[in-house]
Amino acid sequence: MFKWLRRLRALPPIPDAAWQAVLTRYAFLADRPAADLQRLRALTAEFLRDKEFHGARNFSITNEVALAIAAQAVLPVLHLEGGLAWYDDFVGIVVHRSEVVARRKVVDDAQVVHEYNEVVAGEAMDRGPVMLSWDDVLASSITSDRGYNVVIHEFAHKIDMRNGDANGCPPLPAGFAGKRNAREARAAWMAVMKPAYEDFREKTILAERFGAEPPWLDAYGATSISEFFAVACEAYFVNRPNFSRDFPEVLAIFDEFFLPKRP
Repeated sequence: MFKWLRRLRALPPIPDAAWQAVLTRYAFLADRPAADLQRLRALTAEFLRDKEFHGARNFSITNEVALAIAAQAVLPVLHLEGGLAWYDDFVGIVVHRSEVVARRKVVDDAQVVHEYNEVVAGEAMDRGPVMLSWDDVLASSITSDRGYNVVIHEFAHKIDMRNGDANGCPPLPAGFAGKRNAREARAAWMAVMKPAYEDFREKTILAERFGAEPPWLDAYGATSISEFFAVACEAYFVNRPNFSRDFPEVLAIFDEFFLPKRP
């Protein structure tokens, strides 16, 4: 087992063979400039040093499991100011072999309590751990055409939660979109995200209820704007060509946020 999992202060390098295996399996990681890959590798090593992986129900956390999750988790913060500090509100990552049935309880507007079961491939807790299904992490190696990636989805939620509840708008840097303050920056962000979400939701409903052509993105993104943000992040990072074709306005604000210009 790599020493990363022992939370040592030292930062051992990722072995070449292990790193190349990850880039080969998850081709969307390899499809980046050399400088990005070098930074991705360095931040992945830091992530492995600082986070704790736990296997649920006797699932074994191997080097393959830890490295695959870490490299994909780092991708969204690769160019963000602060880097891995975006993930400093938690330490634990819980990995199940497959999807998990979660018990839910919600209260509607009439104060009626509804309880139900939901099958989940991952979950991000506010200031708590991230849960992932290893089967779905592995599936991410062959589902980039659908823009699907459970690791990026859950870590996008973590980014969204940095300023409180997930609401589809992460904390934006000063001067974002040329705006004078945080309120104006958020308004500019939501002016793009909200209509994109509503259009996606409408297309999803038409497909489910009336047999129209379904969108290629995961329909789960139609359940709320926070889920749309996470689903959009998946596609943005693993299938940029399709995402740029169908969501050019969202692509532009994502580029400004995830790929800020350096002075």
